[in-house]
Amino acid sequence: MIAEEPSRLAEGLPSGEGMLGALLREGRPNTSLVDHIVEDIAMQIIVARLPPGADLNSVDLARRYKSSRTPVREALLTLQREGLVEIPARRRPRVALVTLEQVRDIYQVRASLQGLVSELIVHEATDESLAVLTEWQGRLRADAEIGDVDAYFWHNVGFRQAEAEITGNRQLTRMLGSLGLRTLQLRHLSLSFPGRLRRSLDDHDRLMTAYADRDASLAVAITKSIIHAGFRAIEDSGWSGLHEA
Repeated sequence: MIAEEPSRLAEGLPSGEGMLGALLREGRPNTSLVDHIVEDIAMQIIVARLPPGADLNSVDLARRYKSSRTPVREALLTLQREGLVEIPARRRPRVALVTLEQVRDIYQVRASLQGLVSELIVHEATDESLAVLTEWQGRLRADAEIGDVDAYFWHNVGFRQAEAEITGNRQLTRMLGSLGLRTLQLRHLSLSFPGRLRRSLDDHDRLMTAYADRDASLAVAITKSIIHAGFRAIEDSGWSGLHEA
């Protein structure tokens, strides 16, 4: 059994900004203007205040953040590496455009990696680790009851990050973190459709039961089903606003 310490993300159940910063900086403290710009723009992209294809004018951004253009350019390059921003030749930077085919491929990879996480949790996690997930699940239930999509989304991000940390596999956690940043805006969108919070909550309840019963095959199947359901919600939406016209 893994004798890990309780997930750092369970301590105080941080805000969306705190979780996003943890994913972007991998535990490094936020000490620079570049970090602040990166996290602020990333948050706007994730919650769709900056839609795919939106221009990111470095002059306007420098004015907004009361800085020179150099920190803005560094921030945009960081966001480009994370897959959230595109910097085309001889054109303004823009929020990355995404095709349905690209998202399907990403979700297939994510489902496989997250399925491995669930398998490792069943075989190796301690009861204390499962209690951490139960705490996150309680927050998801409270969010779903009041229909708070933003809170549910970020607590879901925390739930998944806690799962990855519980496995003790740092390489797997790093891979999921990098992949997750590219899908955060899509995951937020998929949870905003009518009925999705309740469906997601019910699926997570079933997943927690499978963990408690130490049923690896069922836990993996449920995890993959949750991720594929998110993709189907996006697909069924008509993909409005997420690709170039």
